[in-house]
Amino acid sequence: MSSGTVHVLVRVWLPDRPGALGLVASRIGAVEGDIVGIDVLERGAGVAVDEFAVVLKESVAIDLLVREIEEVDGPSVEEVRTIGHFPDPRLDALQSASTLCAAATPAELHETLVEKMRTDFLADWTALMVGSDVLASVGKVADPSMLAALVSGASASPRVADGTTGPDDLAIASLPSHRASLLLGRDGHPFRRRERAQLVALAGIADRTWSLLEE
Repeated sequence: MSSGTVHVLVRVWLPDRPGALGLVASRIGAVEGDIVGIDVLERGAGVAVDEFAVVLKESVAIDLLVREIEEVDGPSVEEVRTIGHFPDPRLDALQSASTLCAAATPAELHETLVEKMRTDFLADWTALMVGSDVLASVGKVADPSMLAALVSGASASPRVADGTTGPDDLAIASLPSHRASLLLGRDGHPFRRRERAQLVALAGIADRTWSLLEE
C-alpha cells in the first residue's frame, strides 16, 4: 500500500438497473477514490450487492465517502472496512483448492481447510464437524453442542443446505461423503450468495480429497 493511502472495501446495495454502477463509481471518484476492483456478491429482486475495492487517501474521511455514495438516488452503503490488502476471491479460491489437494493426511487436510476458509472469507471463526465432534477449528468457536444444533437446523432447510441462503453471520457447507459440515462465522459482515456458493465448491473439493487420502 502506498504511503498516505488506505485499502477500503465498500459494500453497496444498489438498484440493478443500467447506469447505477457508473453513478456510484463517479461518486467514489469525486473524493479521489481509486476503484481497483468490483465484486458482485448477490443479485436478485431488482437489487445488486456489490463490493468495491477502493484505494483512498488517508486524508479522506470514511464518512465523507459514504455520504458521497448515498448522494446517488437508490444506493445504500451496507458496510465499509479498512483492510491491509485486497482479497482476490477467484484467485484465492484456486490457491485454496490447490493447497487442499496438496494435503498429505486427512488430519492435515482438516487443519488446512479451516485455516484457509477463515482467511479467504475473512471469517471470525471456522470449524469442521462430524456429528457433535469438532475435527478442527480456528478462532473462538462456540460449544460443540451449539455447533451441532446449527448444523441440524441448516440441514432442515434445502436452501440453507445447498448454500443458497442462510443467517447473515453464518455459512455452512457439507462434506457429504464423510457426513461432515464446515461452519464459518462472521459478525457484522453478512455472507452473500456468491460467497456461499464458493464455500460449497471448496467443501466439495475437500470432501473428494479426503476420500482420496483415505484410499
